[in-house]
Amino acid sequence: MPQPLYLVDASLYVFRAWHSMPDEFHDAEGWPTNAVHGFARFVLELLERERPRHIAIAFDEALDSCFRNALYPQYKANRPPAPEELKRQFVLCKALCAALGLNVMAHGEYEADDLIGSALHRARPEGLRGVIVSADKDLSQLLMEHDEQWDYARGQRWTTAGVKARHGVEAAQIADYLALCGDAIDNIPGVPGIGAKTAAVLLAHFGTLDALLARLDEVPFLRFRGAAQAANRLREHRELALLCRRLTTIALDAPLATHAASLRRGVADAEALSSLAESLRFGPMTRRRLHEAAGLPYNPG
Repeated sequence: MPQPLYLVDASLYVFRAWHSMPDEFHDAEGWPTNAVHGFARFVLELLERERPRHIAIAFDEALDSCFRNALYPQYKANRPPAPEELKRQFVLCKALCAALGLNVMAHGEYEADDLIGSALHRARPEGLRGVIVSADKDLSQLLMEHDEQWDYARGQRWTTAGVKARHGVEAAQIADYLALCGDAIDNIPGVPGIGAKTAAVLLAHFGTLDALLARLDEVPFLRFRGAAQAANRLREHRELALLCRRLTTIALDAPLATHAASLRRGVADAEALSSLAESLRFGPMTRRRLHEAAGLPYNPG
């Protein structure tokens, strides 16, 4: 079995901490730090439990500057902008990961999904397999043999075989599936009138969106309710389906700041870690855990 490369969809866990942690944590300047405290707990648990040799933490910086926004301006337009209190904490979460010696990935034009996909694509030839730490169904399209996805909060892990059970389509069909039925979370419309069940039936028969669009004349003869209507909608919205597929497909060629394709865990920065712990007013237990996770001595005095 290849060595695991842990690829963490950080934003998911920062947002989770922001919404779930009590608003009682503040830094030395009085700014809230509840998301950083919650995210730190998550990262520490992950490091203590898995002791990863290869790991990268991907952050979303392309909130409205992603290449997908140029293709479709309404992409993720349904999401309210992050408040300033949360933006500050994202910066601190990145700094904390870097101080721990973890590879941090972020880019102004590519989302965390693209950075995860590109890192995994580069790492596979080096004999690594992906462990994608995220509940996001989009990322399931990246799974290949030996890879797995891990919904950390729910304690659920699955491989390519588990994708079909969860979504009704194969891992390699996820992008086409979302292009057909849409993705409300990302404000991707999909083909009007094509729901999740119909999309799964069509892909089970044709295999890919390209094959489906090339053989639309066969659709009315398939045995599911509304087949003829589905064919008409696909014919009418062919270009929209192809556009949506460009939005749902994770890029594998995003530029990564790190030149170490293996993404081996690096050396911690003791000074930066101590400074962050002080400014964030971490308690002694958290400081001890941070130093131990980083392989650094802890001297509370």
